[in-house]
Amino acid sequence: MGERKYVQILFIVGGMVLAYVLVMTTDWVWGYFQKPPQLSVNAIGIGLASLVTLLVWRHDATQLSASETVAELRKVTWPTRKETSQATIVVIITVIIAAAFLQIFDAFWARVTGYILGGAA
Repeated sequence: MGERKYVQILFIVGGMVLAYVLVMTTDWVWGYFQKPPQLSVNAIGIGLASLVTLLVWRHDATQLSASETVAELRKVTWPTRKETSQATIVVIITVIIAAAFLQIFDAFWARVTGYILGGAA
C-alpha cells in the first residue's frame, strides 16, 4: 500500500504541474490575438490537464511503470550528509581550477590575437 500512495502523489503533482503549464501556454497563445478572459484560460488549462492526467492515470502500463520506479527508488542508497559535503567541496575546487585554467587560456589567446592583428592586448 505504501508504494501506491507515492504513485498517486506522483500523478497528482504531475497533473498540477501540467495544469500550470497549460494555463500559462493558453494565456500566452491567446494573448497574441486579444486579451483572454482569465476564467476561460484557467478552464481550458485545468480541463486539459485533468483529462490528460486521468487518461495517463487509468493506463495500466503507466501505473505499472510508476510502481516499478517507486520500488526501485526504495532500493537506492542515498549519500550521507558527510559524503554530500565532501562531494560538494570537490565540485567547488574543480570549478575554481577550471575557471583559472580558462582565464589563463583566454589571456594567452588575447595576447596572440592582439599580436597577430598588430595591436597591443
